[in-house]
Amino acid sequence: MNTDLVIGMAGSGGDGIVSAGESLLTAAALEGYHGVMAKSFGPQIRGGESSFRLRICTQKVLNTGGTLDIAVALNWDDFLKFGGELPVSGNTTVIYDANTNVAPDKIPLVGVTPAEVLMVPIEQIARETGGSDRAKNTVVLGLMAGWLGIGKEKMLAGIRKRLAKKGAETVDKAEKAFHAGLAYALEHPLKRTRTMAEPEKPTAKFVVDGNDLCAAAAIVAGCDFFSGYPITPSSEIMHFLGREIWKYGGTMLQAEDEIAGIGAVVGASFAGKKAMTATSGPGMSLKTEMLGLATIAELPLVCVNVMRGGPSTGIPTKGEQSDLLQAAFSAHGDVIRPVLAAISAEDMFPITIEAFNMAEHYQTPVIVLSDQEVGQRKETAEPIDVSTVKLVERQRPSEKELERYARFRLTESGISPISHPGMKGGNYLASGIEHNEAGAPTANGEIHAKMNEKRLRKFNPLKRRRDLFIVEGSPDAPLALISWGSVAGMAIEAHRILVSEGLKVKLLVPRLLFPVSEEVYQDFFLSIKRGLVVEQNHLSQLYRLLRMYVDVPRGIETLAKSGSNPFTPMEIVDRMRQISLALQRETQHVPSEV
Repeated sequence: MNTDLVIGMAGSGGDGIVSAGESLLTAAALEGYHGVMAKSFGPQIRGGESSFRLRICTQKVLNTGGTLDIAVALNWDDFLKFGGELPVSGNTTVIYDANTNVAPDKIPLVGVTPAEVLMVPIEQIARETGGSDRAKNTVVLGLMAGWLGIGKEKMLAGIRKRLAKKGAETVDKAEKAFHAGLAYALEHPLKRTRTMAEPEKPTAKFVVDGNDLCAAAAIVAGCDFFSGYPITPSSEIMHFLGREIWKYGGTMLQAEDEIAGIGAVVGASFAGKKAMTATSGPGMSLKTEMLGLATIAELPLVCVNVMRGGPSTGIPTKGEQSDLLQAAFSAHGDVIRPVLAAISAEDMFPITIEAFNMAEHYQTPVIVLSDQEVGQRKETAEPIDVSTVKLVERQRPSEKELERYARFRLTESGISPISHPGMKGGNYLASGIEHNEAGAPTANGEIHAKMNEKRLRKFNPLKRRRDLFIVEGSPDAPLALISWGSVAGMAIEAHRILVSEGLKVKLLVPRLLFPVSEEVYQDFFLSIKRGLVVEQNHLSQLYRLLRMYVDVPRGIETLAKSGSNPFTPMEIVDRMRQISLALQRETQHVPSEV
């Protein structure tokens, strides 16, 4: 019996690869299993290759695991295009379509001999039972149900629901294709069993993705207005809100471009509405000027960046954590904009709520960093009790303050009450030019210095919020592991493996990336001699950001990769083992006192 299984599958556009993965995950979730599914596509807008990587586990997981336990190739050309995203090892069961005409001992996997290789007539079965090669994904679902021992009835129910609109004949053919795959699996048992053990708590789970949860959280947070422009891989946020926000009295505007999208959001915020936009890296570049306007006018808004490979158009269909420095520093002038990052799809809900609360409280743009992995992957999750959600509203002026209203009054906290059009006595000028307390334009250097100080001072309490950090491990541990965003799930699992091996390692995962919380990092680094910062970008951006603000121990190293080169927990574990050994050698060579 298996408690943890990783399955990968690849094929051509139209093969229903992602649909098969989602069906398998949903069936597992309904039976009480936990799971995470990442989907990946080639760079083509239409057609091309696609894949999924699914991890099913009896316990909660935050990542898609290491090498594949089961690899399914509908054709080898497409499978090989995903390289490290679908890693095969000597423990992998490889299943491929017989129509590739490749002998089992000739499969094109260089440098590895899988545990088992099965050539299955997937397309032939699909044509004979489902009437078309488009039923290949349904045959594969039957194979998985047979070999894994889960999801038979749930998958059949899902097939019936998904195809109901296409008529009874289509549903009947799909069921025949599924049963044929199931029968083949039962007639050809695997040499190495892949049957799943019973889940720890056989309670049905929900299947969610980060973009949809982000949009749902925005509605719960009270978002009245969304404006944006479609861009991969963030478009699902706009699609969700386009369907749902109207039901709650809100408005969604698809603007003509990225600049207009955020311009409308700035205007909505000035009008007193909670407002949000969403984009990816190229769109963030275009939104920069308007973010500056919102900063100097002290207007709340949320901007979600579902990061992709860059620069320029980059790799639209793959995730990367390479926009951190852009989020923190893409502004002229002395500017702080809070930057938050979710560690999973499920985490996008509380992070989005936090972003709205932070924006309203500090009267500032807040940037939420997601990426293709977090935004588009599917995860199992527990129901969310929205009655426990606490919302923050912007500080409004009192009647007395409105008698001689000064919108940008220099307060002790740096936060001044904000009015909206139509509020009696609340008229003020909001523009991109420097201003005095009343909002009147000024070029006075002394006033400019005071306003700069006001706009920066208000974030001091934010930097002391330790609840925006995950810290695990012994406080006096000499080894550190730091990571953020989608890669954090790998680091969390790696940390638990290392601790189970007896290594004294502590973990830090920031959800607040900027402004840098100097005190949190300084306290964390007090005992640290060596360590590792893990992130999915080439420049080691978090590591370099920390070195600007914090006295980072000299023994801290980086493990950084460009997008499309996924990490595995064991890769991090192996690197930390090496670092631990290096620390032991250093300790052994320290000269004793005479």
